[in-house]
Parts: sequence; structure tokens; C-alpha cells
Amino acid sequence: MLETDTKSSPITEYFESIGYNSEVNNGKKIMRNYTSHEDELYSIYNGVGLRDISNYGVIELKGKDALDFLHRITTNAVKDLQKENIIDTIFTTEKGRIIDYTSLLNFEDFYLLIGSLENQEKVMKWIDKYVIADDVKQNNINGKYTIFELLGPQAASFIMQVCGNIINNIQPNTFKIINSEGIIFFLAKMIAENRIEKYWIIAEPTNGQQLVKFMVEHKGPFDFSLIGEESYEMYRIEQGIPSAPHEINDQYNPHEAGIISKVSFTKGCYIGQEVIARLDTYDKVQKHLKGVFLSENIDPAAAGDQPINLFSKDKEAGTITSLVNSIKFKRPIGLAYIRNVYTTEGTILTGNVEGKTFQAIVQDLPFKK
Repeated sequence: MLETDTKSSPITEYFESIGYNSEVNNGKKIMRNYTSHEDELYSIYNGVGLRDISNYGVIELKGKDALDFLHRITTNAVKDLQKENIIDTIFTTEKGRIIDYTSLLNFEDFYLLIGSLENQEKVMKWIDKYVIADDVKQNNINGKYTIFELLGPQAASFIMQVCGNIINNIQPNTFKIINSEGIIFFLAKMIAENRIEKYWIIAEPTNGQQLVKFMVEHKGPFDFSLIGEESYEMYRIEQGIPSAPHEINDQYNPHEAGIISKVSFTKGCYIGQEVIARLDTYDKVQKHLKGVFLSENIDPAAAGDQPINLFSKDKEAGTITSLVNSIKFKRPIGLAYIRNVYTTEGTILTGNVEGKTFQAIVQDLPFKK
């Protein structure tokens, strides 16, 4: 059983010590913001932003059968994953619904499976359910490492001043161990869900703190900002990136969530394979993740834990799963699972929250002006 008391990133105390305030949200101690939303979003879109993602769920896997086992129960072809390589794969139910979207890193002596904290317990129970005679051992190692994400067009140039030209030898979806003036960490180059390059930095907490301190104090000419969760949420929704628990949960399948590229259609069986393959073969996917421009600013708290239903006249058309008041687009926007017949950009749907009726105009993702 996972601990559900307040979780704090290993680096949170450092951020608090230099004057930033943390808040508790859904059992996690997070930094909502560091500066202004405008400054943080400017760095993501035009410079480089550093986001603490140490509160992700991290599972350590060991055993000679670990890769073969994951190959059999998840959607992607992982059995030949080489040392220092990374692959994204999805845990799905027998009905092809999403349990979690994860990144798998091969450290040779062990593997790290990094996904959402919200779905981590489900993933670990799922692994336990199907490990029978396999040599596979798993451990929840949340808090063992600090994990940072570097985003933005200046990210590659910025990290080069930390680790040197070795960055040029790191191929997409691989990682290397770095020793920069005695600070040891793993640097991963990855392709984000929106096909934009990003970097992960994985380090023991002491090294992670030293590394963040160095980056904050030596940002030089770069448009660098620490990125809080509120600014990232705006960016995530603007870019159409699904996230747990909003879009990544067992109500939806990889086709609907737009993450079908993380499913192998050639590797053979995995849990949920028959359903996902049948949806693909017979074009039976009933809804897709889309964006919506809203006519009214809707408080997400007003809807409680339930998605907001959308309608076309009296017919159910979809559900809004994420909402934010976008600074970039100067209006409320959201992500929504929309039924196929209503997915054409510009389609006008309606919703109602606490007696307030609003319009939702369907948009392709990522959002565009």
C-alpha cells in the first residue's frame, strides 16, 4: 500500500529556504508558482524553464525477467530496450483502458518506471497481479531522486553550459551519466508528448540541490525561469498534453487520448491488445481528445471531481476534463473528450455548471490563435 500522507519533493525544502512558498494539493506538496505566470510561460515558449517533477511516481524494477514481463503486459515493444535507452509504454486493462502512461529507463542493473503519482498504486498492484514465476521485483522509491524537466527552445543550449558538449552525444530517448565539477546526475534527452524536445535531470537529492542552485545562479543570458504547477498546467492544456488523473485514467483508451503512438501493433499480445487492435482495425474509436474555447470562465472546483458534460442540443457530445484561464489566448480553454460526430473544429457545444450555461467551441490540438 502506498503512503498517502503529504508528499514532498526532495528539493522542496531548498526552494522554501530561498523564499518560495509551497502548498499542499491532493496530498502533494507543490510549488504553484515562483514568479508571475507571464514570466514563467514566456520562458517555456521562448527561453528555458526548469520544472520540479520529483513528485512523479517512481518504481524501481529488478530481475532478469523484468523487460520480458513488461513487454507482455504493456503496450509498447520494450524487451530489447538497451542500456541508457528510454521508451514510453502504457499499462492498460483487459478492456484496453488506460491504467497509466509511463517512461521506462534502462540502467542495466535495474529499471526505473516513471509515471503519475496518482496512478502509481494501481500500476504496482497490476504488476503484482501478473508476476507469477517471473524474476521481477518492484519497489516504490518515491523521494530517492530529484527529477527535473527542462523545457523550451533554449533548453539544449542552457544545459550545455552545465555539462558541456557531451549533450551533442546524447541521442533522443537516451540518457548519460554526467559529472560536472563533482555534481553527478543523469541527463536524459526525450521527445515530449507534443513532439518537442525536452530534458530530464535525475539526481540524488544533494546533487539535485547543488545543480538547481548552480542553474539559478548562473542563468546568464538565457530567458530562464523556474516553472510552477499553475503555469505548467496552462502550457500543458494549450499544447494538448494529456495528464493523470484528468485525461490519463481507466475511463479512456490510448486511441481516445491521442497516445496511440506508444502502442506497438507488431509485437504481439499484451493486456488489452485485442480491444485496442479491434478499435483500430474496424475504426470503432468513438471519441477523441480535443481542445475547447469557453465562452465563460468556469471554476473547476464548481464541478467537483466529475468531468463537465457537453451537449449538442439534447444529445451528449463529450466531457471537459481540464480547464484553465489561458494567458496566451486571453480566454478560458479546456481539454475535452468529444464524440466523433462533433470533433470538427468550430463546432459549438453547450454545457452547464451550477446553473450557468456556457458555449464550448471545439478546437484541434495544440491550440492556435
